[in-house]
Amino acid sequence: MTAFDVGVVGLGAMGSMTALELARRGKRVVGFDRFRPPHELGSSHGKSRIIREAYFEHPQYVPFVKRAYQLWAQLERESGRTLLIPTGGLMIGPPDGVLVPGARRSAEEHGLEYEVLSAGEVRRRFPAFTPADHEVGLLEPRAGILLPESCIESALALAGEAGATLCFDEPVIGWNGAESISVTTARGSYEVGRLIVAAGAWMAGGLVPTPLPLAVARQTLFWFDPVGRHSMVEPGEMPIFLWEWAEGRYFYGFPDLGDGVKVAIHHEGEPTTPDSVRRETDAEEAERLRAIMAPRTPALNGTLRSAVVCLYTNTPDGDFLIDRSPDDRRVILASPCSGHGFKFAPAIAEVLADLALDREPALDVSRFTLARFPAQSRGIIRP
Repeated sequence: MTAFDVGVVGLGAMGSMTALELARRGKRVVGFDRFRPPHELGSSHGKSRIIREAYFEHPQYVPFVKRAYQLWAQLERESGRTLLIPTGGLMIGPPDGVLVPGARRSAEEHGLEYEVLSAGEVRRRFPAFTPADHEVGLLEPRAGILLPESCIESALALAGEAGATLCFDEPVIGWNGAESISVTTARGSYEVGRLIVAAGAWMAGGLVPTPLPLAVARQTLFWFDPVGRHSMVEPGEMPIFLWEWAEGRYFYGFPDLGDGVKVAIHHEGEPTTPDSVRRETDAEEAERLRAIMAPRTPALNGTLRSAVVCLYTNTPDGDFLIDRSPDDRRVILASPCSGHGFKFAPAIAEVLADLALDREPALDVSRFTLARFPAQSRGIIRP
């Protein structure tokens, strides 16, 4: 049995960055993944992910994304690869909706640069978009695109170079512990002092002894050919966008990186599990998205080129879950996705490494603990 300081279960976005962060700190770290990341079976794929700073969900996220920008730049330098493509970001919706006022609140609270555009200004400056007259746009200049597969490949390569032991195609079956934690996998056992569980959708099943308030949803991503002038959908001319097309309902998209314009509905996917999810998309799903796009982004609504299925692992309130396990405080649980976690991965990795080493994180994660959920939803029986 080999002794490690920290074990990491799951080597997707959060796990790969955490293994790298711990290895950088000189810790003996072992990471496990049931597949060989990057792969298309979880949440950390799809060729592109949005990074945005004027965070409509809540201003509490802005310090995390500001730190993440610094760490993505560091990872680019160390890996010698392009991982982040600046495009600017356009939030479109009614001025009294959820998206635009939320983004404006975060921008103003944290002193971020932004610009509010009328519908006419949006149409003039970004001809791929045709908002209705009552809608407005909020443009933030620092938003852009992360390349998820390249990000994970880079983090894992650097973690290995720094001394991390990475065990691919090796599912974790469970763990138990006294003086140390014994992690059992499909191939053997490993002794670790601390354990970080960042296994995404698999945390919603039986992997974690205490049931967690997590629900998995099947999300579909589509790539379309543009209609008309191709230059209008290139990264230099078209920003990433998020559009509130009905109250609290959103679709989003990316400029063409060479595979077509990627567009998807945010949330609203069917409930599933990572082991039973329908991996194929059907025509009805594409047509549903086309109906939303038709009056708003007709220039993006050309021939369907490809489609893929992704998984969201959601908490009831859509916020992150970062906490110590109620079963064993040496085990740290990290499922910060809810469909918007990738951009934060290196910043969350610093938090998880600090928690594993019994240090106070620089970023405040007190809002993301299990304590905010009713005890019965966490499988905890209180006296």
